[in-house]
Amino acid sequence: MTRFDDDLFAKGLARRKATLGAEYVQQSLDGADDFTRPFQEAMTAWCWGFGWGDDAIDAKTRSMMNLAMLGALGKMHEWELHCRGALNNGVSPEEIRAICHVVAIYCGVPQAHECFRTARNVLEERGLL
Repeated sequence: MTRFDDDLFAKGLARRKATLGAEYVQQSLDGADDFTRPFQEAMTAWCWGFGWGDDAIDAKTRSMMNLAMLGALGKMHEWELHCRGALNNGVSPEEIRAICHVVAIYCGVPQAHECFRTARNVLEERGLL
């Protein structure tokens, strides 16, 4: 099968590795099989190449937007992954706290509580708390 778009895939792969970590990304790609590989390739090209590859918004701001949106959606597994990525992209613990406050205001205290709980785990893992 031909990759979604070779240029976008290469651009996306570089951005994805820079944000999420090369080891994590490589494990995701290596773990793909005939059933999931097309999704991995398309997601890398489309989300990371097209979406994240647009330089109109810097990676730090994009990470902050992602945390707010993923928090609003309650996608905590992805929120945890992108919390690590946000730190890689220069988002500070104070900015993560402020994002959790925004989630509380617009999505409710219980959802912000989940974001805070997840952020605490990530920040402790990184030695930032």
